[in-house]
Amino acid sequence: MGEMNPRLVGIGGPLKGTAFSLPAGEVSIGRDSSNHLWAPDPALSRRHCLVVASSEQVSIHDLGSRNGTLVNGVPVEQQEMRHGDQIYIGDSVLLFLLNEDGEHPAGNPVEFQDTAAFEGSPLLLRAQDSLYLQPEKMVAGLPSSARHARDLNSLLKIATGIGGIRDRDSLQWQLLGFIFDVVPAERGAVLLCDNPDEFTSTAAWDRVRGPGHPVRVSRTMVQRALKERIGLVVSDVLGNQALRQVKTLVELKVRSLLCVPLVIAERVLGAIYLDTTSPTVRFDEDHLQMMTAVAGIASLAFDNVSHWEELRRENQELRAEIELEHNMVGGSPAMRRVFDFIRRVAPTDSTVLIQGESGTGKELVARALHRNGSRANRPFVAINCAAIAETLLESELFGHEKGAFTGAATQKKGKVEVAEGGTLFLDEIGELALGLQAKLLRVLQEREFERLGGSRPIKLNIRLVAATNRSLPEAVKAGTFRNDLYYRLNVVTLNMPALRERREDISALADHFAAKASRKCGMRVKPISSEALACLMHYDWPGNVRELENALERALVLGSTDSILPDDLPEAVLEAGSAATASTDKYHGSIKETKKQLVLQALHQANGSYIEAAKALGMHPNSLLRLVRTLDLKAVKAGMQGPGAA
Repeated sequence: MGEMNPRLVGIGGPLKGTAFSLPAGEVSIGRDSSNHLWAPDPALSRRHCLVVASSEQVSIHDLGSRNGTLVNGVPVEQQEMRHGDQIYIGDSVLLFLLNEDGEHPAGNPVEFQDTAAFEGSPLLLRAQDSLYLQPEKMVAGLPSSARHARDLNSLLKIATGIGGIRDRDSLQWQLLGFIFDVVPAERGAVLLCDNPDEFTSTAAWDRVRGPGHPVRVSRTMVQRALKERIGLVVSDVLGNQALRQVKTLVELKVRSLLCVPLVIAERVLGAIYLDTTSPTVRFDEDHLQMMTAVAGIASLAFDNVSHWEELRRENQELRAEIELEHNMVGGSPAMRRVFDFIRRVAPTDSTVLIQGESGTGKELVARALHRNGSRANRPFVAINCAAIAETLLESELFGHEKGAFTGAATQKKGKVEVAEGGTLFLDEIGELALGLQAKLLRVLQEREFERLGGSRPIKLNIRLVAATNRSLPEAVKAGTFRNDLYYRLNVVTLNMPALRERREDISALADHFAAKASRKCGMRVKPISSEALACLMHYDWPGNVRELENALERALVLGSTDSILPDDLPEAVLEAGSAATASTDKYHGSIKETKKQLVLQALHQANGSYIEAAKALGMHPNSLLRLVRTLDLKAVKAGMQGPGAA
């Protein structure tokens, strides 16, 4: 293969974004993590296929997989690969590249050519008139022929092949592969849209020139198909007087073209566009009948993917809400004030600023405000301004247009736009860069924004809830936070209490987190001993409720007895409890002295072996080490036998 660079690039599905250079020898692909390329995709077999590279060629071999291996839409058992081939495995689409076509060309970009409207009469077909989509007409009106039998078989294969795909990108690419198997097109594109004038996702392929070259699509033809909800085919573009006026088609020397809309329940989802420059190929009425039927099947598949994505999102939100609902535990005066704030503020649309230390539950309050307000059935979108690199945050917040920056292959909606009608929660807003603060201020003032790389303002209807663990007035003085934005945010403010300010809630929180950890780890619930609870009550909890939850999960997992003991708690918590107990509680002091005697006796009987002593006491050796340290038996510890005793 000389200076060639054989590689696989994931362009759709769970393996999207993967770039894998093929060394000489075998590369296995499958669901099992022992493969060179793997993804937790139930549609993949454990060992799905092999790609074998030598100095002469690269070939692909199916390993008897359950769902098969397809190359360019055709099932294969073994096949030599060519530059630009598309491999369909499970829900993933891989592109095989041999030549150096830039970094990682993922298919072909779509270029829409704005052209003058035309008044022509191409061959038209509405979905309700398609013979393939109406069984009763097929029996009476479809003549028996080898071509129609082949078309019906292809339709069945397409329906079976795309019916179970749950990834939008993969569905677009695999659909293109199937289409090229039934229509002799040179170029094709699957275009998805929210409205006939704005395409949100595109997948395109040029079979002649390969990846990296743009597929130019006549906007004139696509918009007619979408607006009239009608499929159209032109067999001889250059011979059509009206179409000769369409500059794009003449420049590209297009001979035949076909466009069918993707429609479900009168709702336009997008379109499929095909063309060819070959003088020996002419799209005809049978091609139009076939593609109208394919569009009908594909529309159902895309609609199913949308429902699947919506259900998955709702499921994630519901799981999060159920979890968060129970995490707001406490009956202290401080928490009753928080609940009263939620009750009064939730029904309004006021911007809310939540202040408080990390781990106090600021996001829980934001979600409670959303759930108890008029926007409860609309999206709740959370973004942590400190968790995303500044260079990516603008695109994450406001989205981007196709081509706005390198790698922006399609249009993307940002979190602000996704939250339309609902609530946008910006955590750690004090970390927001000054440039983005100005854009956020515009959102609050004008209720509109622009995508990155866009020029059209988009109207917005959201409620904003922000949170910070920093002092924004001090950030304003330091010049790191805009004064005008602070006043826009500081409409209604809540200060979340630290856990040390509501110690009376610690017992209820500890019981809740112990039960939650037992469910998470599949373990039996352990009661919290009075000594351990005393330690929890005396600790200051700089990490607040989040630190308490982590401490209880750790105690449950590491504890070796039937209850949670002080020795099972983190060292800082244990030391705080021990110090407080030693100075104020005679009872606990007596217990400590008894523990010392028990430990000394066990060590004496075990001849100084801390491992044997731990066995006699029914403890884990590590727990005995912590206990020796807590009881200040350092001299004894130094004389103990066994690894790590010193």
